[in-house]
Amino acid sequence: MTTTAVRTRTEPAAARLPGAWTLGLHRGALEIKQFFRQREQVVFTFSFPVVFLFLFASIFHDDVRGSGVTASQLYVPAMMASGIMSTSFQSLGISIAIERDEKVLRRLRGTPMPPTAYFLGKIWLVLFTGVLETAILLLVGTTCYDVDLPSDAGRWFDFAWIFMLGMTGCALLGIAISSVPKSAKSASSVVVLPFLVLQFISGVYISIDTIPDWMLDIGALFPLKWLCQGLRGVFLPDSARVLEQAGSWEFGRIALVLAAWCVGGLALCLLTFRWKNRREG
Repeated sequence: MTTTAVRTRTEPAAARLPGAWTLGLHRGALEIKQFFRQREQVVFTFSFPVVFLFLFASIFHDDVRGSGVTASQLYVPAMMASGIMSTSFQSLGISIAIERDEKVLRRLRGTPMPPTAYFLGKIWLVLFTGVLETAILLLVGTTCYDVDLPSDAGRWFDFAWIFMLGMTGCALLGIAISSVPKSAKSASSVVVLPFLVLQFISGVYISIDTIPDWMLDIGALFPLKWLCQGLRGVFLPDSARVLEQAGSWEFGRIALVLAAWCVGGLALCLLTFRWKNRREG
């Protein structure tokens, strides 16, 4: 058989192979199915920020002087931001570290599936759970704490780009930090601790006007602080701007910082991501 005949027979087979985008969609559907099969994880993921919202909003519910909002209303966008980072940064940081330790990544790397498809699957999972988490918290906030939905298209546009940039930056940071744990057993400790600290110094659990400036400056180096601030600017009245460190929503700076984290997070992923754990070289 001639070389030309062999090439003619193999080319149609290669042409029928699905691309990275199609495989990523299938991989995303599989990730979502696997997520919802773990009922304990589903309940914890979606109930954790809602329970904390109820707790903090029940304890701190008085009017915040000079802001035109109540303390409980302040917690709604803050918990939305925390939920977004939880379903992206924390979820990916822990799950990828576990998959690496259990050699799932090594087996996937040995298949014909492009590496891009694996990450696309994770992105679909994060996007799906992030949208669902945000919708639940927004429903609770509007029905229980009198948070008003934006009445103009401009605010909804602000919400869309803040959500997407914040979700992307946190997800990339989660992929990068997944290479830090040495084993699956240490993944939760490595990922949850910095996330917990960031929630305290970024205005999630404590009102932004009561946090020392030096803590806010540290929090400002990471995306969660700007995600909280942006969502407050979308869902709270302009009178609440007085509570911010700069006395304004700073949408321009929020866009720059979150976009910078998207670029920096991608660079960190490219530099640090490994398909095998450290014991395997």
